[in-house]
Amino acid sequence: MSDLTQSIDKQLESSRGKNIFAEDHSLFQFIQDTVKSVAEIKDAPENTKEFLINYAADKAIEEFYKVNQYYSFNAVSKKELRTIYAELFAALHVENANIEAISKQHFENLKNWLKSSNPFAEKIYSNQGGIIENVACAEYSPELQIDILKIDPEIIMQPVLDIGCGENSYLVNFLKNMGVDAYGIDRFNFNENHLDNTDWLEFDYGIEKWGCILSNLGFSNHFIHHNMREEGNYIAYGQTYMRILQSLKKGGNFHYAPSLPFIEQYLNPDQFSVKQYDIADCEYKISIVSKLY
Repeated sequence: MSDLTQSIDKQLESSRGKNIFAEDHSLFQFIQDTVKSVAEIKDAPENTKEFLINYAADKAIEEFYKVNQYYSFNAVSKKELRTIYAELFAALHVENANIEAISKQHFENLKNWLKSSNPFAEKIYSNQGGIIENVACAEYSPELQIDILKIDPEIIMQPVLDIGCGENSYLVNFLKNMGVDAYGIDRFNFNENHLDNTDWLEFDYGIEKWGCILSNLGFSNHFIHHNMREEGNYIAYGQTYMRILQSLKKGGNFHYAPSLPFIEQYLNPDQFSVKQYDIADCEYKISIVSKLY
């Protein structure tokens, strides 16, 4: 099994940094390891095939996120991607299959899927060259995040949820080591029970469940991005923002950066208080929204 997953990794690596919207179809070709490996699993058990299809789809999504952190893939689009990979595996198992034609069709399917799930991608990349630069997305130290978000681990209301905790979940693990009941959600695969691989637009935040919710350059950063785009998913972000606030306990706080003045101004002042703070050497502010009742 490890040899097969390594072959998938090699194929994805060969496509890394290449612009799927480029006109040069020669950029995307299957490497020999890919063709060989798919042929080897022709007679494999169905559960093995299903595992590899899911593995390929999950890894492909990780690669798309590396290209642009603002890509968003919901449950429907993820299911569609798995179908694309299932069709690919089936096509490669056909006797005397035309590998070049299958390769061209597969990457065309991926391009159409990306256009459907993230329409802004075509506008950004269609006029660029064959190779594109990744949009940087860094993880910050827990000490820096604590300072930016203005939280005190000694008195923080629990439980705590970090939205967009990062692949290494630095802040969540730091808080847990201090005895705080902390959890994190993000789009990465985790093995720990306190971390959840989920889309923050689809996550069930609950009602009056959290004492404190945190998000540094995560949820609000993406909210701003969608709010500025003509076809952005700003309605879903606005609805999720309100679900997050409703999930706070009385007296609970939502700490996030950057601030969201375009929606904060409409909050009911009898139910929520909003405080903004400057951040040294930064153009943006941090907001702390407190639930009053």
